[in-house]
Parts: sequence; C-alpha cells; structure tokens
Amino acid sequence: MRLSILDQSVMGEQETATDALNNTVTLAQKAEELGYHRFWVSEHHNAENLAGSAPEILISHLLAKTSSIRLGSGGVMLQHYSPYKVAETFNLLASLAPGRVDLGVGKAPGGLPLSTKALQEGGGAPKELWEKLIDLKKFIRNTLEPHEPFFGLKAEPVPREPAELFLLGASASSAKLAGDLGYSFVFAQFINNQHVILEEAFEVFSQVQKRKKSENLSFILALSVIVADSDEEARQLIENFKIYKVHLDSGRSFTVASAEQAELFAKQAKENVRIEIQEANIIAGSKKTVREQLIQIQTIYDLDEMIILSPIPKFQDRLKSFVLLSEAMAEMSLSNESF
Repeated sequence: MRLSILDQSVMGEQETATDALNNTVTLAQKAEELGYHRFWVSEHHNAENLAGSAPEILISHLLAKTSSIRLGSGGVMLQHYSPYKVAETFNLLASLAPGRVDLGVGKAPGGLPLSTKALQEGGGAPKELWEKLIDLKKFIRNTLEPHEPFFGLKAEPVPREPAELFLLGASASSAKLAGDLGYSFVFAQFINNQHVILEEAFEVFSQVQKRKKSENLSFILALSVIVADSDEEARQLIENFKIYKVHLDSGRSFTVASAEQAELFAKQAKENVRIEIQEANIIAGSKKTVREQLIQIQTIYDLDEMIILSPIPKFQDRLKSFVLLSEAMAEMSLSNESF
C-alpha cells in the first residue's frame, strides 16, 4: 500500500512564514527520499499559524526542488475561483513536470467567513460547486462539446499528461459526487472519524466505481498520524489536540483548529451557530502500534493508498514522525507482513 503526505506549512512557535515554507520544502525532499508516493500542500486563508495560502505557487516551487515524487493540492478551494483559471494553472504545472501533478479540490472555504467574502468579491453570479467541478474536469481533459458555451476554448498549455483529479470530503454525499463526476475521492478521516459515515462513503463510492469501470478512480483515506519512539511519547505529543466544529443555523458545518477560530467564525458568520468540541482524530503511538492500526484499517477497506497528515507543530518532531512511519512500513515488508 502506498503512503502519501499532506502538509499544511505550519508555523511553529517563533517561526516565520519563510521558516514554515522552507520546512515544507525539506519535508517534501525527505518524503521523496523515503519513497512516499505523493506530497500535497493545503490552502488556508487568514490563518495566523499556517503559511500555505496559494498551493499552486508552492507546488511550482516544490517541483523545482524535487525530481520524482508526485506533488499536488490538498486542496484548491474551487468555490472561490474560476474553473478555467484553475485548469490553466494546473495544466501549466503538468506541462512543467509531466506525470507528477495532482489537482485535489476541497469543498470547504479554507478560512473564516470574512476571507471567503474577500476571495469571492466581484465574482459575478456564483455557480454551484458541482457545476464548477464539471467545468474544471472538461477544461483539464479538453472535452468540451459543441453545444457548450465555451466550446473551442482550451486551457493552454494542454499537457501531454494532465493533472490527476481528486475531490476531498468527509461524507457519503461527497463520495457520491466525486464518483458521479469522475473524480477520485479522498475521505478526510482526520475531520470525520465516524465509522458509519466512512463505511457509507466507501460503499457509495464503490457502487459508482462498478458502474464506471472505464474510469480508473481511487478511494483514498486521509489520516492524522503521529509516530514517536514510544506510545507514551506519542501520547504526550497529542495532548490538548481538539477539533472544533461550527454548526450554522443554515445547516452548514465547518471544522476549525482552535477555540479562538471557532469564536471568530461565529462572529463573522452573522447567524446563530453552535460550537461542538471533539477529541482530535489522531492515530498515535510507536512504530509497532501505528503499523498495527494502519494494517487494520487497510484490511477493512482494501485501500491502495493513505494520505498522512501530522499535526505536530514542532517541525523536527513532525519530520521524525514521517521518518519513523516510513521505517515502520519498511520493517513490515522485511518481516514478510503485507497489506
């Protein structure tokens, strides 16, 4: 089974954005050295401790700093942007590095209501996300049909091998949307760890795959993982990690990383909200402990790939966690265990 990495360019204590971005470069290079399959970067807006607000720019830099690992977005928040512009950007990236670029699309806004308003200002009549996903795929694959208004328009340059497409989500409805529209799906278990919902999403996507045998679509699980020298050390690293879910009266829900962000979200939303605090969904322990848990998950869902996020703020501990995870998988192979 392949392992990949999602990095958020976290600014640790007393670190600058430059420090965080340099750490992302170092981690991408180490991931390539260790044999990780993909390295994705995220999109967050107006987040004081996260430096990654423009994944497409960071991906371009990472492509120049690495040679073989696949690089992509986890993900571009398409609701804010023109599908045509996103397609142009990722076609250019895919032309710079054929066969190495992924385009993961996120459904969340990637920030609080005020940043969402600023990003969408002057954008004209908004389209539904599903409409934008259809347009984006057609621009990426150059499959516009004669009856469509943009027929004849190409998102130049047209690459020899276009970016691989993924939709990110944490629900069965997102999994169905991905499958119906021909996107591989990444279920964010680190946001939603309800087994019933994960199982429903997996089943829904599997049923769509059976109907669409011509499209080679993947179901990938995104997990938050911390590996340390011992279970006790890992437990110390995950102390005080919480998830804050903001539920709006309109029916929408968003996940933020701190109580301060939750309160600010409530203030900016200008509607009644309910804030729910949950324990963070983190798999943590020694190499042996984490390996056993990942094997168990893979066995249940017959996964080909997992994408790993590490929430550790201190970079050296985060880097060490990914090194230990790689060693755990290598040791499993040497002992003739297998996924």
